[in-house]
Amino acid sequence: MSSGRPVPVDEGSPAALLDAAEKILAEEGYAAASSRRVAAAAGLNAALVYYYFGTMDDLFVALFRRGSERSFQLQQEALASDQPLWSLWEAIHDRSSTALTLEFIALANHRKAMRSEITRSALRFRRLQLDAVTEVLDRHGQQPPPVSPGALVLLMSSVSRFLVMEREFDIAVGHEDAVAMVEDILVAIEGERRSTAA
Repeated sequence: MSSGRPVPVDEGSPAALLDAAEKILAEEGYAAASSRRVAAAAGLNAALVYYYFGTMDDLFVALFRRGSERSFQLQQEALASDQPLWSLWEAIHDRSSTALTLEFIALANHRKAMRSEITRSALRFRRLQLDAVTEVLDRHGQQPPPVSPGALVLLMSSVSRFLVMEREFDIAVGHEDAVAMVEDILVAIEGERRSTAA
């Protein structure tokens, strides 16, 4: 029962809880991310999870949104680079973010709030990627282009996710060939990857 006293508000507590939840999801999976585990990992009282987020579903959605916003910004930066397709491939192919995304997909099988959030975010990313890839292919002027914009976006995304899933089971057969196939298409459009070092 509440004492009626206000809970002390610490501006860093919500971020600390999200950081702790992200670490637990990435290292142990969503099933290990209880309110007590998350709070303990953040060095906070478990009641603060509910104070700041209301429910664990809300915490997971907030965590997903935070990561999604970071990824969206990174992809916008990638698509504004001199070689947008290569930069997009590297951003999509980042194993750490892909692994966490797969954990959220598993979580969505059990939580409707997560499912609708993933759908909303995925459509936003797909529109950004499709618009940018269409523009790149138009700018390069190959007639016809080696692949359609939609197929290229889906190919890069699905290859990355599938490789991460298989690596979790120590399966690597065909991985180099799949990566080489994607990269051959990128070479055909943008040329060899130039160094990104300053």
